[in-house]
Amino acid sequence: MAWVGKTKEPAIEALTAEYLRRISRFAEVEGIPLKDEVAILALASGKGQQKKERYQLVLLDSRGKQFSSEGLAEFLEHAQVKATPLLFAIGSSDGFSDETRRRAGFMLSLGKMTLPHELARVVLVEQLYRAFTILKRHPYHLGH
Repeated sequence: MAWVGKTKEPAIEALTAEYLRRISRFAEVEGIPLKDEVAILALASGKGQQKKERYQLVLLDSRGKQFSSEGLAEFLEHAQVKATPLLFAIGSSDGFSDETRRRAGFMLSLGKMTLPHELARVVLVEQLYRAFTILKRHPYHLGH
C-alpha cells in the first residue's frame, strides 16, 4: 500500500500502523509514503526495487468500482488465486492524473462521499483487514 505525502496527524499514523499490523497476520503488507504519483507508478512497475516485482496497481478513485466488504474480500481472493501482488495507492488531495488512471490495473472507490486522503487511507486499511477476516472466517466481521 502506498500513498502520496507525509502523514500530518499522529492518530492517522497510529491507526494505519495498527491495521497494517493486523493485516500482516494474513498477508505480506507494507505502508509506503511516497513523494508523488510518479513514484507510485515506478513502484508498481518494479523500477528502483531490489526484487523488481511488478504489481497490479489499484488506485483509490471516486470513479472506481464500489464493493461491499464481502465484494472486496472476493476481489482479494481472486488476486491471491492468480498470485497477483496488488499495490493499493492513495493519491494526494488532488487525486490522480488521467495518465495514472489509464495505467492502473483497477480503480476502487470507497463511496460517493469525498474523504480527506488521510482518512481514506484508514478506511482502506480497515476494509482490507475486514476482507481478510471474511476470507479466513474470523469473527471480526461478524461483530458489525
